[in-house]
Amino acid sequence: MHSDVSWQRFKQFPCLMWIFLFGYFITRGSYYMVWPFLAVILYEKFALSATEVGMVLSSAAIISVFMSFVGSSLSDRIGRHKLMYLTGILYIISFSLLAEANSVEGYVVVMTLCSMATSLWRPLTSAFGDIIADPKTRELAMQSLYFIVNVGCAVGPMLGVWLGLTGKQSSFYLTAVAFAVLLALLYWGFNHQTRQDVALAAGASSNDNLSDATSGTESDGASDCVNDCVNDMTSDGVNCGVNGLSSDTEASTKKAAVVSRKQIVAILLQDKLLQCLIFANILCMFIYAQMDSSLIQYLTRAGAPDLLTLISGMIFTNAMVIISTQFLLLKLMARFSLVKRIQIGLLLLIGSQIWLAFNPLDLFWGWIGAIVVMSVAETILFPTMNVHIDRLAPEHLRGAYFGAASFYDLGFALAPLGGGIILDHFGGQWLFLTGAALSVLVIYLYSILDKLPRPDFAMFKAD
Repeated sequence: MHSDVSWQRFKQFPCLMWIFLFGYFITRGSYYMVWPFLAVILYEKFALSATEVGMVLSSAAIISVFMSFVGSSLSDRIGRHKLMYLTGILYIISFSLLAEANSVEGYVVVMTLCSMATSLWRPLTSAFGDIIADPKTRELAMQSLYFIVNVGCAVGPMLGVWLGLTGKQSSFYLTAVAFAVLLALLYWGFNHQTRQDVALAAGASSNDNLSDATSGTESDGASDCVNDCVNDMTSDGVNCGVNGLSSDTEASTKKAAVVSRKQIVAILLQDKLLQCLIFANILCMFIYAQMDSSLIQYLTRAGAPDLLTLISGMIFTNAMVIISTQFLLLKLMARFSLVKRIQIGLLLLIGSQIWLAFNPLDLFWGWIGAIVVMSVAETILFPTMNVHIDRLAPEHLRGAYFGAASFYDLGFALAPLGGGIILDHFGGQWLFLTGAALSVLVIYLYSILDKLPRPDFAMFKAD
């Protein structure tokens, strides 16, 4: 299957997809005004060692990782909408508290709440199967979401510098407000989508009744089917018959509600390909997360010149490279398989890690150049990882598979602690050389994926 980037594909996005895109822009933009600077804040405010800062950042993230699978499984059973609202409220509370935290313990507790919200939110907004049925359009939606996140990442820090807010703890209030706006938009969007669905179902019912009256056939069965569809939409928010959703997808969505958790766990335990993929991507995330934590720690403690400008510049560069190259690379990489794309990205990642390892501390543009290479690798890797999971996941277990993929976050969670230990005991150069070595291991793991067994999904029936 090849990627398809065209205006016609964009026009197929439903209203809810555009709300997601706008919401991610405003929330990520405000978030990146301050979150990447937490390592600097903790070091300057509490004089913690690199390992201690890493432990604070990692402890919060590790706890949250083990919530993501449960939360995502629940989304298949009780509906994503309710879980989204609850998670958004948790975000608002967490960021408001984070703006006022003034002790190490307070940071740990509130950052744990933020990380829990993130681990629940990401899979909820990654599985678009219920609003976009066409696989190519769904892939473009995932690419677009990743693109708009990076637009927010680029605009946020630079706007923060201009407003004097970058790196200031109080800026988290802006993130809380942004999530409140997003929840309001989602509430409107879900209600708007439901009204559209009901209208479409009513139109289909009228057409069926007219056809049946003309042919003299009984119409009660069709009417019952439409009524059932409308009832499903109003109670669970399932989009029935929208955006070309096929009858197979409808059946799978209904089936998801009655597949037992025991069966889901059994499927995931038998899917060796998925397990290897998750392990490989955990390592990949561990490498990338060093940019958000350990690289900043290293530059702070080593006394890099113009530190805040350098950090903001790296974040801006990372986002701008992704914005300017994502869809071009998507077209260029379309002729390659997903695994081949990821391996190309990993080779670039190795190059960036070696560059970071040997770049002189005071060479500003050297750091920026290494981030350019790393960002090109990220542009290839990250969206492709989500698409990979999307293609592997059975329709009726999409939420569970994206939830399992949230274990990627273990890489992000362990990165600050692992990176801090390496910085304290071996130094910055070994941190990045370790990243290069782990990238080689990830390339090997991807090369053996096709040889690994998968379960027979037909054996697992709904209860």
